[in-house]
Amino acid sequence: MGMGGCIAMIAVGAILTFAVDVDLNGVNTPLVGLILMGVGVLGLTAYISIFKRRRTQAPSPAAPVVEERHHYDRI
Repeated sequence: MGMGGCIAMIAVGAILTFAVDVDLNGVNTPLVGLILMGVGVLGLTAYISIFKRRRTQAPSPAAPVVEERHHYDRI
């Protein structure tokens, strides 16, 4: 699940928690919304931490110093 999926889960959970007023037998819609928001936030933090780890690069070893010698031929 990528960043878009996590944000969609958070949005659907917020809609279920705050905007939907439907009584279903055996289903607590605000609780389902809170669970979806929690899973979305956990997924988003995990995705960001993995993405951040991928973007960091190990420092490259120091390049050897190249000295150029200029040879001037005299005629």
